[in-house]
Amino acid sequence: MKEYFEANRKLWNERTPVHEKSAFYNMQEFKSGVNSLMPIELAEVGSVTGKKLLHLQCHFGLDTLSWHRLGAIVTGVDFSEVAIETARKLAAEVHAEAAFICSNVYDLDQHLQETFDIVFTSYGVIGWLPDLDKWAAVIARSLRTGGVFYIAEFHPVVWMFDNDFEKIKYAYHNTSVIKEEESGTYADPGAGIRTTSYTWNHGLGEVVTALVSHGLQIEFLHEFPFSPYNCFQKTVKGADGNYRIKHLENLLPLMYSIRATKL
Repeated sequence: MKEYFEANRKLWNERTPVHEKSAFYNMQEFKSGVNSLMPIELAEVGSVTGKKLLHLQCHFGLDTLSWHRLGAIVTGVDFSEVAIETARKLAAEVHAEAAFICSNVYDLDQHLQETFDIVFTSYGVIGWLPDLDKWAAVIARSLRTGGVFYIAEFHPVVWMFDNDFEKIKYAYHNTSVIKEEESGTYADPGAGIRTTSYTWNHGLGEVVTALVSHGLQIEFLHEFPFSPYNCFQKTVKGADGNYRIKHLENLLPLMYSIRATKL
């Protein structure tokens, strides 16, 4: 398993400088004060003013710092040292008080012992984790009693398809590791980087069961037929500003969200 994590860490170390400069992340807009969070998580998480928020798998911190701008006391975690260094520099540049920790999610208890009002994670995160039971245990340890966990994530049905959404290529369930050779990145498909990734598919039942098994009570599970990000191939933009797969509009769930409370 260690070799998988190391390959993935290398991948994100290479992606981060590309993402920092990409139109997808639009750093100049963020630095001017624009919030990077999407309407779905803003509405479903609710007010964060004065609350301690832990952001797992935070990449280089745009969403973490956006929660800070909304009044949260934030800590971001990511296993890419390049991403964390970028996040710290960005926080200093925009004069934001934020803590950033370089750690694999599974090793977080070696770096952080405090508890939080909110644990947040979003978009393209859990596929990098092989064991959701261990992930849920970290979430439960990190939440105070009555605290809230929230995830907005791409739907597991999406990851069954090939890149062109023309045929089923992978299993819905977590049956084995998926190894892929990739050129470019979702934020810049033409970027001159080539990487190897190792990921795992997780069905909704696996996600919910892991959370419930560690004392979290599910408030809701919502499924959506669109993505707020244009990060898949063959998408069309709807009047609502969201993206759907061309020829499969509103037929596939492209994302879901879960809010749960620690009992």
